[in-house]
Amino acid sequence: MTLTALEQAITVDLDGTTVSGVYARPASGAAEATIVVAHGAGAGMEHPFMSGFTRALNDDGFATLRFNFAYREAGRRFPDRPPAAIAAWRTVMDAAAERAAQAGFPGEPRWAAGKSFGGRMASMAVAEGMDAAGLVFLGYPLHAPGKADKPRDEHLPGITVPMLFLQGRNDPFAIPNEQLDEVAERVGPNAVVDWIENANHSFEVKGAKRPAAEIGASLAVPAAAFVREHATVA
Repeated sequence: MTLTALEQAITVDLDGTTVSGVYARPASGAAEATIVVAHGAGAGMEHPFMSGFTRALNDDGFATLRFNFAYREAGRRFPDRPPAAIAAWRTVMDAAAERAAQAGFPGEPRWAAGKSFGGRMASMAVAEGMDAAGLVFLGYPLHAPGKADKPRDEHLPGITVPMLFLQGRNDPFAIPNEQLDEVAERVGPNAVVDWIENANHSFEVKGAKRPAAEIGASLAVPAAAFVREHATVA
């Protein structure tokens, strides 16, 4: 992939704890929106899936900021508790707004996106009042594998911003598939589920091996289309 945006390594202060991030804008400076992206529970922002996703968005005219949660920055394996992760989301979204303003684009719309855990924490932050133009989930962990009777959906119906669920049909965190479809129906027309046929939680398709960066980049296409369809001015 030919990069059309300059990536900048940044740090964000989370109430005394410093975490790493990567910020990028299209070469032209102007962007249709800033999409802030959080990693999943098992891999950080440096994972090729994450960089592939954000770089494809940059090439398509969006600014991005991907970041590490504090636990990942510290080298811990167990994810931060929701209050800490939600606070991190708020702080990083504010940092994204500051970066856009410094680039000369105050008020640029900001979207929150995340892989699995990162997306779920983003949705909880929005449910608690975090300002975001919309949400993009890269594999929403509706429940632990094999525990469909304990869904993590109680906060979703209260969210009114547009939400895109990019979900693999073979994702054990969303089987049976009908359960996520039913959640989206309860939320209302602002929630859309885009099923990726034969894909697992990492969006890998059996018998069609692709590099993680390519998989991430492929998901940027429907994500960008959804953001454009729901374009707003912050």
